[in-house]
Amino acid sequence: MVNTEHLIGLGISLMVGAVIGLERGWRLRGAGEGERIAGIRTFMLIALAGGVAGLVGDRLGYGIVPVALAGVIGLIILGYRRMVRVSGDYGITTEVAAILAFLLGVLASLEEPLLAMAGGVVTAVLLGFKPRLHALLRSIDGPELRAILQLALISAVILPFLPQKGYGPWDTLNPHTLWLMVVLISAIGFVGHFAVRITGARRGILLTGFFAGLASSTALTLTLSRAARGQHSYQPLFAAAVVMASTTMFPRILVLVGAVRPEMLPSLYGPVALITAVGGLATLGLALNARRVTGAPNHPPMQKPFELTTAIRFAMLLAVVMVAAEGLRRYAGDAGVYALSLVSGLTDVDAITLSLSRMAADGMQADVAQRGIIIAAMANTTVKLGLAAGVGRGRMAVLVGAGLGAVIVAGAAWVGVTTFWQ
Repeated sequence: MVNTEHLIGLGISLMVGAVIGLERGWRLRGAGEGERIAGIRTFMLIALAGGVAGLVGDRLGYGIVPVALAGVIGLIILGYRRMVRVSGDYGITTEVAAILAFLLGVLASLEEPLLAMAGGVVTAVLLGFKPRLHALLRSIDGPELRAILQLALISAVILPFLPQKGYGPWDTLNPHTLWLMVVLISAIGFVGHFAVRITGARRGILLTGFFAGLASSTALTLTLSRAARGQHSYQPLFAAAVVMASTTMFPRILVLVGAVRPEMLPSLYGPVALITAVGGLATLGLALNARRVTGAPNHPPMQKPFELTTAIRFAMLLAVVMVAAEGLRRYAGDAGVYALSLVSGLTDVDAITLSLSRMAADGMQADVAQRGIIIAAMANTTVKLGLAAGVGRGRMAVLVGAGLGAVIVAGAAWVGVTTFWQ
């Protein structure tokens, strides 16, 4: 009796081979007959062989699979040696793809057809993106490569092995949760850095300001305030970018809260939408004021994409803030939490945001945590206004003051009204 699942598995095996072989055949379409190891037909046959090996192994023992794989590898090695002699090309991409097609064929026949198909599509996409991947490698510099590896280290190597248990005063410090927050912040900053890198700071200051808000709006404020002192005609544009970056910080807060305490999000949508709208209108006004500015301003890059020492310092800061916030909540009440939010926000919004979100999950009143987060954000916005005024001076200070001043007033008004009507 015909087994429908077996037929589906073999069909998926053929499809996997066809997808990978299509890309390889197109890539080597200029080669003459017999001048390539494998085309679309060969890849289909290799994947089908994997599917058959899986089915036979299911009945007679899976030892047949490595034997069949060894036979396929042997044939691939013979073809590779011939191709090297003929063309002098030592690349092994096609050979590796052929071995992968066989293994995916085996997987398809072992009741994992969707996973096998997904693997085939991903393989074809990776093969097809060769020029872009190589261009990406050429564009990455040393610090960015180290940043990629360090981010992989803290997320894929360190995080899984940290204990999920409370330590320290009041069992506040959970190593796994603490480091997960560090990974989250690092990843957001990492994405922001490469977004700026891809869009190009010289070609879109406002777009740079938007993505810089994901990485470090304070760093952008300091950078553009310095640049504004020597490039007076670009001050309106720089001011718009600073307000844009500071405004982006508020939707970023939603991302952080959503990752730790999604139940808090509905009540934060209102104040964040209000403040973001005010900041967006201020940015629009400043941008319209700068619409006659042409050319490409010169200013240095904002920051490195990621540093392990920075992540460790942030973890230590977050631990201190979490313990202090819990202590103040227990012994000083809501006023103590608000005071800590104000002080913490002067240097870093992320730490206090994550800390209060976590505490709300552990019993703190949600409205107290929400007001604390907004207070911290307002304090941080005030610091950026002070940087623009103290470093940029002159017209830059006035323009940024008008934009961020409106944001601060909107945030302070929300805190005052919600506190009064509590």
